[in-house]
Amino acid sequence: MTCKHRGKSRMKLGKDDKKSSGKHMSEVSLHGSAVSAHTEKNLNRLHIKGTGKILQGKSETNGNYVTIHHESSKSTQDTRREEGFKTRRRRPVTVDTSKAKTSLEALKISIKQLKWKEFPLGRRAACDIYWHGVSFHDNENIVSGQVNKFPGMVEMLRKINLSRAMRTMQEVFPEEYDFYPRSWILPEEYQQFSSQIRMVKDNDATVNTTFIVKPDGGSQGDGIYLIRDPSDLKLMTGSQAKQAVVQEYIQKPLLIDKLKFDIRLYVLIKSLEPLEIYIAKEGLTRFCTEPYQEPSQKNLSHVFMHLTNYSLNVHSGNFVHSDSQNTGSKRTLSSVLYRLAAKGVDIKRVWSDIIALVIKTVIAVAPELKVYYQADIPPGKPGPTCFQILGFDILLMKNLKPVLLEVNSNPSMRIEHEQEVAPGVFEYVPSPVDEEVKVGVIRDTLRLMDPSHRKPTIPQLRAGGGEHGEEIPMEAESQERSRDEIGALPSLCLKQVYPKYTKQFSFLRLVERIAALFIRFLGVKGNMRLGPTAFRTFIRTCKLSTSNFTMASVDILYIDITRRWSGATPESREAGMGLQAFVEAFFYLAGRRFKSLARREQVLSLLELCEAQLGPQSAVEDRRSVSCSRALPRAVKTQTMCLTNPQLGSPAPLRRAASQEYRLHQRLKPRTLRANVEN
Repeated sequence: MTCKHRGKSRMKLGKDDKKSSGKHMSEVSLHGSAVSAHTEKNLNRLHIKGTGKILQGKSETNGNYVTIHHESSKSTQDTRREEGFKTRRRRPVTVDTSKAKTSLEALKISIKQLKWKEFPLGRRAACDIYWHGVSFHDNENIVSGQVNKFPGMVEMLRKINLSRAMRTMQEVFPEEYDFYPRSWILPEEYQQFSSQIRMVKDNDATVNTTFIVKPDGGSQGDGIYLIRDPSDLKLMTGSQAKQAVVQEYIQKPLLIDKLKFDIRLYVLIKSLEPLEIYIAKEGLTRFCTEPYQEPSQKNLSHVFMHLTNYSLNVHSGNFVHSDSQNTGSKRTLSSVLYRLAAKGVDIKRVWSDIIALVIKTVIAVAPELKVYYQADIPPGKPGPTCFQILGFDILLMKNLKPVLLEVNSNPSMRIEHEQEVAPGVFEYVPSPVDEEVKVGVIRDTLRLMDPSHRKPTIPQLRAGGGEHGEEIPMEAESQERSRDEIGALPSLCLKQVYPKYTKQFSFLRLVERIAALFIRFLGVKGNMRLGPTAFRTFIRTCKLSTSNFTMASVDILYIDITRRWSGATPESREAGMGLQAFVEAFFYLAGRRFKSLARREQVLSLLELCEAQLGPQSAVEDRRSVSCSRALPRAVKTQTMCLTNPQLGSPAPLRRAASQEYRLHQRLKPRTLRANVEN
């Protein structure tokens, strides 16, 4: 089938070329006749067929037809270029949907609306876009085009890793990241959690805080439960300890019709470097199916009252499937905001807070994503560019403050829902609310990623925010516009929020600078762990050792932190220091060197010291494009690093040690963890 299609396309192209060639010949003969005849009639024909320059030639009264002939031949060349450009543009964008899974129906509708070409069984030749259902690794053989998943996103947005990333940011920017509930990681922090809760109760017996427990790899509400005492924790699954996160439960949520609800907001990460974030202007709200009451010992197990997950509430007898966007158990976000606005709520302020929450969350997870990327597509290795749609689950408190519940790397894009059509007989029927929101998100994501519309990226250091106040206006639209808007397609439902608001949030990107140092000293392509030799090289190069902090102390620090993190991540058998462990070591070094400063100033001061020691180009060089666009070739990268600092030109001892560590890591490296569920 592929060969037939390709043959047909060649035949069509041949016909177009013949037509185009004939057209050019007629124009050339036309201009030639204009020169030879010197008549007004032929000049008028030039006016019809020519360009602006020919009209200028005609307007002159000196009768110099040779000048007109020169201009007309030039315009013929321009016309040929335009015709050739149009011929190239006629080729539709190709999309491989063979791995799309449950998003397939919405994707098919989007491709049809865009008049693009779908390949449901894949294609031997490269496609422009590959749509994966689970992770970047759904198809391992892609070396070009664009993939709708980032490497490492599934792993990074698991509940434990997300909590660690948010806690790192809370340590440096506590006031900026107060939208994420206080969390503990189980089982490693069980003793800490237990002692803190008992201390609070001993100080005030009337305090009876409720906590929610979420399994690390859980989805669709599976395994979530509420507790009021640490003794109620279910720590074991058979003979294995259960990996989970326990968080403070939000006891006073905003209610509509006496029901608790949350917001599912769709966010597009178009690029990591430079960071580009888009937010869908329309989202979903998912309602509980039992009237809300504050948690008590009697109602802790009432999941239809406390948990907003659609996959749980759909099994409630009170769940309402509605074709209307403003009624039922699943509604559009705009319908809910309209009701709140009618009650006098400042919706602009709510949107401003939600946008800030989204940007801050992406900034928190970006450093680890860059490490995953350079491991999957190291510099010099061909690879695709990447983008990804994420599902943010946000709860509004009674005071209208948004709280982040979780971020889903694989938000469900299904546009049907399961319905009982006869006793015991279920089938999928269309869901107008889902289709309205999700088709628009997928279609406009594809429009933004259209390879023929992509604009050259602006270097991150030159990207700046406009003169915006503290509040982010809801009406502010993305300046990037698709050419398709001139046609039948609606305006984009995705609005750019970063780098548009760089000015307000760029100061939060400290950990990304630490990640740039980490990646710089990894030494071996495809590696995600820092070995002891590389860590010592980092200390020496940045001149962080002193008479009070010798290299022996450096080795002890490395062993202590690495051993502790190895115990915290038992599923990883890869040896060495990961990024999160390196960040902990960096914070320790900053606190030791700048004792009198606050944590944020400590980290910033040490960063500036390290970047100064590495040379003036390090800040720019290490922020190279790891946006899942192709990185610098290996030769260019090596040359740049040697110019920046000759000491870092991969000394022989470091190369030998790194190679030995890499071989050991590769033998122990587990297969990439993949989630097989949608949230």
